[in-house]
Amino acid sequence: MDQLAQRTQDAAAHKPIISFRNIVKRFGSMTAVDNVSLDIMPGEFFALLGPSGCGKTTLLRMLAGFEVPTEGSVLIDGQDMGETPPNKRPVNMVFQSYAVFPHMNVADNVAYGLKIDGLPKDEIKARVQEALDLVQLGPLAARKPDQLSGGQRQRVALARALIKRPKVLLLDEPLSALDAKLREAMRFELSQLQQKVGITFIMVTHDQDEALAIASRIAVMHKGAIAQLGTPSDLYEFPASRFVADFIGSVNMFEGTLIKDGADEAVIACPDLAPYSVHLPHSAPGSAGASVWVAIRPEKLNLHKNASEPPAVPDCPPAHNVARGEIKEISYLGDSSIFHVQLSSGQLLRVSRPNRSRYEQEHFGWGDTVWVSWAGSSPVVLLS
Repeated sequence: MDQLAQRTQDAAAHKPIISFRNIVKRFGSMTAVDNVSLDIMPGEFFALLGPSGCGKTTLLRMLAGFEVPTEGSVLIDGQDMGETPPNKRPVNMVFQSYAVFPHMNVADNVAYGLKIDGLPKDEIKARVQEALDLVQLGPLAARKPDQLSGGQRQRVALARALIKRPKVLLLDEPLSALDAKLREAMRFELSQLQQKVGITFIMVTHDQDEALAIASRIAVMHKGAIAQLGTPSDLYEFPASRFVADFIGSVNMFEGTLIKDGADEAVIACPDLAPYSVHLPHSAPGSAGASVWVAIRPEKLNLHKNASEPPAVPDCPPAHNVARGEIKEISYLGDSSIFHVQLSSGQLLRVSRPNRSRYEQEHFGWGDTVWVSWAGSSPVVLLS
């Protein structure tokens, strides 16, 4: 490849495949999507994540052409889709219900779109076989949908969408109809399939675990707007707001006041932790006297047996990053156990501990008085 061709290819790789520009969608007096601008790059597995009613599905339907924006524009590969009907857009959609035709066998379901387009029979046959092999359904080509498992029906829907060779595949809650074990297996299959075909996948889901497990980037939506955009690890470890911290995974949250703020040290007084305080080995957002929220993930908390004095926390002054409480509930999850520890203030802390041995969970019992501690790098401080 010559240098000009290489530069052209590099430039194309950095050009968004999908662009939402100041998108607004209203249904009567209700605003479903509120001024969303977003770029999605070629080859991404992108997730729109949020609770019911946050606007994520409406945004996906506008991309597919099933809804028309009230304001703003949708671009696919640089082309404005304002006047382009759904069947002419270079996208295909896999619906939550899969929408597999019950009267057709697997091969005919997958071939349906190509037959509508009037392609030659030989080409249809070859592409159907290619699509079925891609989703590992070749031996089941003659079966009807009612002879398939939920995961197999989902693969039929995927093959039917991919056979049209779209630039973008849209997935609307693709795993919600599956049981927990199959859902976990299909996450891996979806991720592997996306890497194999190399096209952009955009998935709508309300399942945080699903989005964290397979998406390369996530937009968390709230009340029609994007609350935060980032990689799964960025959203989990560095949430930008209380909403994101609470929505992505489990979190313990404390309201407090920033009483000391320096370049390499900050101290936050939290009424629920009194007489102890939160110590950070770095500066915190805001300034001294500001009201803040401290968020700590359950797996970043340590449990200690009761003692007359608080446990020493490495690299932390005494009387910081500790709390004393009583175990009120224990949930055994196999690989880990969840402890609910009630502080004297009444607040419950959720503490997650891995069960590294078969008897790990027996170290602590209901009603035990314990200390909870955490490293200075564990909390995230939020202003709102």
